[in-house]
Formats: sequence, structure tokens, C-alpha cells
Amino acid sequence: MTATDGVGQPTVVCLGSLNMDMRVDLSQAPLSGETVMANSMHYLPGGKGANQALGCVRQGARVYMVGNVGADAHGASLVRGLQADGIDTNHVLTDPHSPTGVAMVLVEQTGQNRIVVVGGANQTLRVHAAALEPVLRTADVLVMQLETPVSEVLAAARLAQVNGCKVVLNPSPVQGALPTALWPLVDTLVLNETEAFALCGTDVSVNRNAAIQAVRHFQLLGVPRVVITLGGAGAVAADGEVLTYHPAPQVQVVDTTAAGDTFLGALVVGLARKFLFTQCVRQGIAAASLCVQTAGAQASIPTLAQTMESAPVPDWETL
Repeated sequence: MTATDGVGQPTVVCLGSLNMDMRVDLSQAPLSGETVMANSMHYLPGGKGANQALGCVRQGARVYMVGNVGADAHGASLVRGLQADGIDTNHVLTDPHSPTGVAMVLVEQTGQNRIVVVGGANQTLRVHAAALEPVLRTADVLVMQLETPVSEVLAAARLAQVNGCKVVLNPSPVQGALPTALWPLVDTLVLNETEAFALCGTDVSVNRNAAIQAVRHFQLLGVPRVVITLGGAGAVAADGEVLTYHPAPQVQVVDTTAAGDTFLGALVVGLARKFLFTQCVRQGIAAASLCVQTAGAQASIPTLAQTMESAPVPDWETL
């Protein structure tokens, strides 16, 4: 029995990274061998795992964060930030031998970004079945990414399956081919154009047929539901045999950092509430469209109330 069957507050477990982002604002990212002057720099809480946890909690879920930080000021600050949003951090452990993960985020005037991550304590994360299993038994969804060891992602997915908890995977950043045993354990796969190309070799930006080809590739690997996000062009989604295209509203882009994590958080909470898959995708697009209009990672992730009050998302189309 999961935490909710469409009524009440859903429960989500996020296993993943916690990073301190060093955001650098500049007119244009440097070319190879080039030095440029930046406009400003800020230290901001981030990490795909933590961002997605916040995306879920701000959409109304009860969230448990599972991860590692270092025994340093960055780690303490990141944990306090999650707790301030009501996230359970009892499963965030401190590694006394590794620093907290950091990410250098270069943000251009167009809002586009380039990110370099130093994993630190994220890379020493280990799945402790005795501690994680009781939480998974009461959870609706386990959310994971790839800023932590793939071996632990696989171990957690297996544990979730045994305990009746659905798995949502965001294979980012791509670090080569994933274990074939992982794909059938994933209930919903959420990835962007770059990740889709890296994992299946199809350039989904060419046309919708290419995106459909990529979606079907992942379904053949054993994933029943797939969403490929296309930035400002929206998303292509598959729920079994049903294929849909979801356009995005046109907005002024300030910063795309955490847009994908925001999309995933809203989609996951919709899944946990047993909403229709098309509705979950539309909710994700609405939240991400708000996110890109604000600078920063976690500060830009909207609440459920803000998402519901946002401009309407265009209707989806059956492909």
C-alpha cells in the first residue's frame, strides 16, 4: 500500500547529489584558450538530487532526501536549506573524508548555461538497505539521477522494485552506457535532447519522428513511460503505446539552471497522485516555464500554488 492513491499527500524519496553551486554570470562563455571577464559570482545551493527533492516538496509531496555531504560549511548549509523547505534529511550522511560536491555554473546573458561538477562526497554515496527499505515501503516514487555512482542507483532501483515503489530516472549527466539490468526497473524515464542523443544516438531536435524513434528505443529496453524534454519546444512523451507532443508556452528566459529538475519534480508529484500521464507532463512544463524566468537553481523552483497560477500550457497533441 503506497502513501496515497490520489488522495492526500504523496511521498517521494530522492536519492542523489547535493552540491554548492558557484554561479558565474557573464555575457558569453569563453572559447577554448580564451579569458573573459564575468559580471558577478554567487554561491547557491544546488545538486540535481537536492533540486529535484525541492521540486517535489514545493509541489506538495512529503520528501525524503538520501545523499552525502562533506564535513564542511557547504554541506551544513545545504542540509539546512533542505530542512527549511520541510524535507526529511535523516538519510543525508556526512563523509568526513570527502568535501561537499560543488558545481561551476556559467550563465550567459541568453539564460543558457554550462556546468562543470566536482562530485566530492556524492561519489561516496552507498545504499544501506536496512535504512532505506522502511522508507521505500511507504513511498510512492523513488527519484534518481546520475551524479552519484551508477552502481548505487541500480542497487536502489532493485530495492524499490522489491518494496513496491515506482522508479523515476533522470539519466543526467550521462556517463556512458547504463547497465542493461537497470532499464526494466525504471517506471518512467525523463531526459533531455542531449541525454537522449548520448544514450541512443538519435538527434531528437531534427523532427518529431526522430523524437518518436528515440522514445521507442528506450521502451524496447524495458521502460514503459518516457519523456524527452525539448527545452522551449516542449516535450515528447510516451505512455505505453500512446505518444503525445506537449508544446511549451513562450516566456522570457533568464536562467535555465534547474529547469529540468523542476519539470521532473512536478511530473513526479503528479505521478504519485495518480494523475493522467499527459496531465503530469503538462504540470512539469508549467513549472519549468516559471523556473526559467528566475535566476538561480533552488531559488527558481516554484511552488504548487505558483504553478497553478501560471500562464496556461498549450494543449497536447496525439502523435
